Order: sequence, then structure tokens, then C-alpha cells
Amino acid sequence: MTKSKGKHFIKTFGCQMNVYDSERMGEALAEAGYVSTDTPETADLVILNTCHIREKAAEKVYSELGRLKQIKIAREELGQGTTIAVAGCVAQAEGREILSRAPVVDLVVGPQSYHRLGDLITRTGSERGGIIDIDFPEDDKFKHLPVRTAGARAPSAFLTVQEGCDKFCTFCVVPYTRGVEYSRPVDEIVEEALRLVKAGVSEITLLGQNVNAYHGDDASGAPRSLAELLRALAEIPELQRLRYTTSHPRDMSDDLIALHGDEEKLMPYLHLPFQAGSDRILAAMNRKHTRAEYQQLVQRIRGARPDIALSTDIIVGFPGETDEEFARTMEVVKEVEFAQAYSFKYSPRPGTPASAMDDQVPEEVKSSRLQQLQAVLKTQQEAFNQSCVGRKFSVLMERPGRRAGQLVGRSPYLQAVHADGDQSLIGRMIEVEIISAGPNSLEADIVETANSAVIAAE
Repeated sequence: MTKSKGKHFIKTFGCQMNVYDSERMGEALAEAGYVSTDTPETADLVILNTCHIREKAAEKVYSELGRLKQIKIAREELGQGTTIAVAGCVAQAEGREILSRAPVVDLVVGPQSYHRLGDLITRTGSERGGIIDIDFPEDDKFKHLPVRTAGARAPSAFLTVQEGCDKFCTFCVVPYTRGVEYSRPVDEIVEEALRLVKAGVSEITLLGQNVNAYHGDDASGAPRSLAELLRALAEIPELQRLRYTTSHPRDMSDDLIALHGDEEKLMPYLHLPFQAGSDRILAAMNRKHTRAEYQQLVQRIRGARPDIALSTDIIVGFPGETDEEFARTMEVVKEVEFAQAYSFKYSPRPGTPASAMDDQVPEEVKSSRLQQLQAVLKTQQEAFNQSCVGRKFSVLMERPGRRAGQLVGRSPYLQAVHADGDQSLIGRMIEVEIISAGPNSLEADIVETANSAVIAAE
């Protein structure tokens, strides 16, 4: 049995891929002899797993480091040491600047190097001035991470299958922080999925910066598409639901579109960013698709799966965006009718081409446009939720609710669903009837059936 090296605490910022990375870091630390704790005040090692998509996300990290500095000082007064590490995309993008702005940091490690955490943390005990590891290693980090254990898990899990991006949208830092597109081998993914299912997982969401650009090799060395990977995973009997995110419109292949109509385990929910409704702005963003192409793609997807719900990402105030071009974005939103959307003011990220563009849009204009956009998106999301009232869904119950006797699960459309029921139903697929809808969640009654309310997956 490995002797304990202390307690670790990981705080995660940003996307689902960071959630997955934090879990894998925790597994690597467990193998190195650490145990987890719920608070930084009781941790010998604190890791901030960071996001660099927007400026505020990065500044939150520095604010958190200021709080951790006080915790570190307080622990030192008690004779307890604290190692502080910054991981993820802020680490990759800012490197030595982090050590300059926050000398309290002992280790800066990029998202491609966290499989080396154990060795890097050991080095912090003997090397002064902070350690930086933000190289893009030639070896595959996934091959060096611990095999995922079959311990108890939540009913739903993330599984990274693709990393990096070759699209180089002019506003985005991902190609610089995550590197070029890389797809994990099919067999490696299936093996990880089998381990998750053995641990009690019923739903898996495949992750990637451009997940539908997946092209991992099978056992024979032949590249397989995301649709083929999903079909292989759907053959796992105990795996009841599949999802994937985030997709790029350029990579929605014919076989992937068709799969939405053919495979019952693939949930009728798709996140498909379009970012802007003006062709000129889309070209300036280097999105490599037009407004019309996006609209036609939506029609094809809905043709394959009429009940599919779409979510999206939208940026307002990209450099040079006029009122008329913003109006075109609003037109796309009103035509497509999204069930959910993530909308943002353009935020210049250092080192990206868009940050150096002329004609940056004034902040007050961006704020006004965002307010207009979000009002429409809020109405659409509420209307979609209301359209679910009276319908019966299979819901994967994931956890207890905030009050006694309440359960929380996810609908096929990824909405949070609240229902009263026994905690023994957590981890099971339950048939419910939606009785009311709020802005962000649904209320439901469990439908009593001959087999104790448990039915097959959608």
C-alpha cells in the first residue's frame, strides 16, 4: 500500500474537458500517494485547473491565488506546508507570467503534461522559484495516466476522445493552449468506457475541442469517424445513453447526422456553435462556413432527428461588427430557435489574430447587443422547457435534491429534472411525466410502472 503523501484539493474552472482532466489528475495523484479533501484549508497540495477562453476566466484564477496565498501563510504558521499548482489552459498560455504575478505558485503545468504531476510535485520540494512544464510532449499522456479504477462513480461521466484544434478561429486560444487535433485510439476509448460502466456509469458524454473531428485508429490502424466510435460504444449493453460535445459545423459528417436518426442511445441534443450571423464576420473569425451553410446543416440534422434540441455559442461585438451584422445574428437565432445557448461579449485574448484587429467594438455597444440577444435566447429556452410539460421522459437520476425526498436527474435534452422519489432510484433510468417548467429546470412526477418505475433508455 502506498504511503500517503498528504491531501490534495483540485478546483476546476471552465469546460467539461477540464472536469475530465481534473478527475484524471486526481487519479494520478491517488497513484502517487495523495488522498482528496474537500477544502483548500486542509490540503497539502492545491491545484487550480484553469480556463483561458475569456479574460474574466483568467482573472478569476489570479483572484483565487490571492486567497490561496492567505491560506498558505496560515498553514505555514501552524507548521504545515502547502504546494500550489496552476494547471490547464491559463498555465499553458501564460507560463512564467503566472510565477511573476503570483510568486505563491510552486508549479505551472499545461494540459498536455499533467500525467507527470507526481514527479513535478516531488521536484517542487527541492527546486526554488517555481517549476514550469508547458511543453507539448511527443508521448501520449493518456498512455501514462493510471488505468481508471472501478470504484463507485456518478451515473453520468465525461470521456475525452479528442483534443486540440486545427481550425484556428481568430478569436480563440485553444490551438495555442491545447495544440493540434489529436484523436485517441478506438480500443483505448472503448476500454475506458467499459471500466466506467463497470463502476456504475449509465451515460457517457464524449468530449473534444472539436469532438466531431474525431479520427482515431481502430485495432487494424484504420481511422474511424466519430459516428463509428459512437456505434462501437452503443454496443456496450449496460451503457444506456451517449452524448458528445463540442462540435464544429464543418465536421458534421453525413454518417454522424444519420446516426442521430438511427441510434436510440444517442440523445436528441446537439451543441453546435455558429458564433455570428454575418458572412463577413464569420470570414473574419475564420469559421470556414457561411450563415446559409449553417442553416442548411440545421435542416439536415432536424431531417434526420425531428425532435432534436439544439444549443449553440454566440459572440457579439467581434471587431468591426456593425448594427446590421448583429441583426443578422439575431435573425439566425430567431429562425433556428435554440433550446439553450451560451452567449458572450467578444473578449480579446492575447496572441490571437482578432486581438490585433482594428475597429474594436466599444464595450457599451457589446453590452447592449448582448442584452438584446440574451432576452431572445431566454424566451426561446423557456418556450422549449414549457413545450416539455405533459410529456413523458426517461430520466437518469443522478443525485439527491436540495430538500429531503427530492431527486435530480437529466432529461434526454440535458435539462435538470426534479422529482420526489426514494434515493434507491439514483443511478437508474426512471420514467417521469413533466408537470411544470421553470427557466432552467423541469418538475416531474415519477410514473409508477410494473417494474418499479424503471424502464429502458430512450
